[in-house]
Amino acid sequence: MSLLNLTLAQASKALHAGEVSATELTTAYIKAVEELNPRLNAFITPTPELALAQARDADARLKSGTATPLTGIPIAMKDLFCTAGVRTTAASKILSPFVPPYESTVSAKLKAAGAVTLGKANLDEFAMGSSNITSAYGPVENPWKRTGSDAKLVPGGSSGGSAAAVAARLALAATGTDTGGSIRQPAAFTGIAGIKPTYGRCSRYGIVAFASSLDQAGPMARTVEDNAMLLNVMAGFDEKDSTSANVAVPDFTQALTRGVAGKRIGIPREYRLDGTNPEILALWDQGIAWLREAGAEVIDISLPHTKYGLAVYYIVAPAEASSNLARYDGVRFGARVDGHDLIDMYERTRAAGFGPEVKRRIMIGTYVLSHGYYDAYYLKAQKVRALILRDFQQAFTQVDAILTPTAPSAAFGLGEKMDDPVTMYLNDVFTVPASLAGVPAMSVPAGLSSEGLPLGLQIIGRHFDEETVFAVSAAIEKAAGFNALPELRAK
Repeated sequence: MSLLNLTLAQASKALHAGEVSATELTTAYIKAVEELNPRLNAFITPTPELALAQARDADARLKSGTATPLTGIPIAMKDLFCTAGVRTTAASKILSPFVPPYESTVSAKLKAAGAVTLGKANLDEFAMGSSNITSAYGPVENPWKRTGSDAKLVPGGSSGGSAAAVAARLALAATGTDTGGSIRQPAAFTGIAGIKPTYGRCSRYGIVAFASSLDQAGPMARTVEDNAMLLNVMAGFDEKDSTSANVAVPDFTQALTRGVAGKRIGIPREYRLDGTNPEILALWDQGIAWLREAGAEVIDISLPHTKYGLAVYYIVAPAEASSNLARYDGVRFGARVDGHDLIDMYERTRAAGFGPEVKRRIMIGTYVLSHGYYDAYYLKAQKVRALILRDFQQAFTQVDAILTPTAPSAAFGLGEKMDDPVTMYLNDVFTVPASLAGVPAMSVPAGLSSEGLPLGLQIIGRHFDEETVFAVSAAIEKAAGFNALPELRAK
């Protein structure tokens, strides 16, 4: 078997058994990035020299017996995580020259565990998008193709570079961030697994902020087990982050073999939306059947305020973005465009530095926070958000987990839907409610569309009950037996 086809768990075992060195494994991935990244554009900033230096350190740890399960594992780092001494752009022109003097908590944890960073992965600008077309460094191409077609497809967003890198065998795993579906939707579009942990499970310190009450870091990898191994390291309390939860971190891998016998799985009727691709609904029904066969009890539930989820999200998230992005003014860091005076410099810098989607969300957010509209929009949205949370809390008095589709369609083409922001926002219809409620949710590849593209199922759990999410996800993964591979991949 090619080194590039090993899962993270398999590669970890091979490294610890001395069957392969971290340097050999890393070199294979560096060559894969050199070969395919010019086509896929999954990485904004590859870091081959850094990766080889980290691999040599990993080999020393492996020989000394001080290695962890992630030592020597080559990963991609979403270019939203600040990395000391390595450029961090958030896929925006305004941060193009920014080299952080400090490390994000999540990337520091992975570095301490011995993971090898292959580079900074592309994303939608400031994580604002569902297709990875808003990046100032160009769109990412999905390594999957429709059967019989060479049309380029989007990898989903915002963590599209991370997803494409993992799917195309340019990295064993990757970090992502999820604000309204930015881990789960690209995972579904590229045939990999990814989890948005409970809000507060992973520190947000050092992650470039989009919407502070929604942003959450999480892993993306080829299997459910690989995700569990990554989250073991990424999760944990951080006093540098006031939203970090001081909750014990279990060994998530222990939950993978629990099975679902006796578990109650909720099926929300509101997720059967008119116009949803029939293939998505058929896969959902298949997922329900798999869980029944594995011994789970399936229960119909209601999440009545789900229909307001997108509207609430696209008020709350832009409002918080408007506040968070006010710091990019050309004064303290990042790009600067000189002007006649201070105000002119602000305006020129922001006009040149931000892309159209970021400007759109700043304008929406500023509007809903303005005098006369705050009560009518932002305050009302927060009240409805509380009702969405209550729906989930009530549902979890009846069930242990919830099963839904991840996205309303398979990956669509580059150039499709691009001229209609509202249509683009609808890609998040199934993922946004869990983000608003702050509950954990995972996407697992479960089948192929009639056009040969991957489709995902989403498992949603109670706050800080990622263990049940992993248990149900592992059952779906086992039943689905998904082993299809994209056409464009390193071999």
